[in-house]
Amino acid sequence: MKNKTVLSVILFISIFALIAAYFVEYILGYKPCNLCLIERLPYFFAIIIIFLYLTINRFEKLIFIFLGLIFASGTILSFYHFGIEQGFFSESLVCATGDLSKTLSKAELLQQLKQNSISCKDVSFRMLGLSLAAINTIFSLILSVIFMRMFINYGKN
Repeated sequence: MKNKTVLSVILFISIFALIAAYFVEYILGYKPCNLCLIERLPYFFAIIIIFLYLTINRFEKLIFIFLGLIFASGTILSFYHFGIEQGFFSESLVCATGDLSKTLSKAELLQQLKQNSISCKDVSFRMLGLSLAAINTIFSLILSVIFMRMFINYGKN
């Protein structure tokens, strides 16, 4: 397959992934945790980068390594989230709600506790028996391997 075709397919996969995430959040009513929100970033970056490449049609090899690194970091992040869900890792400050950089008064602390915050270790939505963090780990790994292979094999065809 041609590189442009692969990039177009991955562009649509990234768009679909974000639409699915927003569908689960806004239509089905499942609130995402902080890590879930951060895990959407590689897909946003991929959409922007691939769209820019398809319009300017330059720097193809650089695009491949950049997208490979973006999805490799997405794989690590989503695996970390999956590990929190499974109890392999403890929750970090990323999972905490609110602004932790300031000291809270008693009233502010009570207000934050009243908010319906979502823990990173709680799996509220499953698909095919897998959490969305597990599915994202798989997809991010596959996409990072695809981009790394495209980078390594660039110019060999």
